[in-house]
Amino acid sequence: MKTKVREYKKRDYMGLIYIAPWLVGFLLLQLYPFIASLFYSFTQYNIMSEPTFVGLTNYITLFKVDNEFWNSLKVTIVYTIYTVPGKLVLALLVALLMNKQMKGINLFRTIYYIPSLFGGSVAVAILWKLMFMDDGVINALLTALHLPQVQWLGNPDIALRTICMLEIWQFGSSMVMFLAALKQVPQSLYEAAQIDGASKLRCFFKITIPQITPIIFFNLIMQTINALQSFTSAFVITKGGPLKSTYVLGMKLYNEAFKNYKLGYASAISWVIFIIIMIVTLLLFRSSTGWVYYEDSDEF
Repeated sequence: MKTKVREYKKRDYMGLIYIAPWLVGFLLLQLYPFIASLFYSFTQYNIMSEPTFVGLTNYITLFKVDNEFWNSLKVTIVYTIYTVPGKLVLALLVALLMNKQMKGINLFRTIYYIPSLFGGSVAVAILWKLMFMDDGVINALLTALHLPQVQWLGNPDIALRTICMLEIWQFGSSMVMFLAALKQVPQSLYEAAQIDGASKLRCFFKITIPQITPIIFFNLIMQTINALQSFTSAFVITKGGPLKSTYVLGMKLYNEAFKNYKLGYASAISWVIFIIIMIVTLLLFRSSTGWVYYEDSDEF
C-alpha cells in the first residue's frame, strides 16, 4: 500500500515538473502583470519614482476630464462595428466558395488563409500604408483608370475605413473555422429540403446558418475581443491621425504609458478596456440563447 502511495506522489511530482514551464510563464507573464496593473491603476506612477496611491483619481479623470478618452472609445466602437461583421460575412462567403469540390481547391484554400498568418504584423501594416499613400499603388491604379485619386490616409472620414479594410482582409482564420463547420452540416437535411422544393437561398438561411451558429458565435466573440484591443494597424499606418480619427483605445493606452509616462493612468485605461470587453462578451453570451443552435438542444 505504501509503495502505491509513493508511486502516486512520484507521478504527481512528475506532472508538476512537466507543467512547470507553463506555470511559471503564467504566474510571471500573465497573473502578476494582471494583478499589478490593477494596483497601479489606483496610483500615480511614472517608473522613475515610487507609486503614490491616489484612489479613484485616475478613473475620475478618465471619465470626467479626458475628452481624448471618449474620442478613442468612439473610434474603437466604430472600428469594431466595421471590422467584425465585415470579416465574418466575407469569411463565410469565401468558405462557401471553398466548400465546393473542384480541381485545385486545396491550393485556393491555402492562398486565402495566408493573410491571416501575418495578422497584426508590423510588416503587413507597413505594406498597407505604402499601398494607400497619396502616391501609392492604389492611387496609381485609379490614375491609370482615369479616376480621381483619394486621400485614403489623409482624410479623417476615410482613414479609419482604410484601416478597417486591412483587418477585414485578414479573414483566413475565421474562414477555416467556417469551412470546417460547413463540412459538418448533414447532407440529408439538404436532400430533404430539395425534395420539398426548397430553393438554395432558403436552404442557406434555414439549414446552413442555423447549423453553423456555434461557429458564428465563437468567431463573433473572438473577433470582437481582438477588435476592441486593436493597436498595431492604427499605430503603424496613421499614428492615430488624421485629427485623431484612428486614435483607438490601444493607442491611447500606449501614449499615456510610454510617451507621457503615466503608467498608473495607462493601467486604469487597460482596466476600462478589460471591463468593456467583459461586458460585451457577457451580452453576447446572454444573446446567444436566442439564436445559437446546438445539436443536443431542441431550442435556439
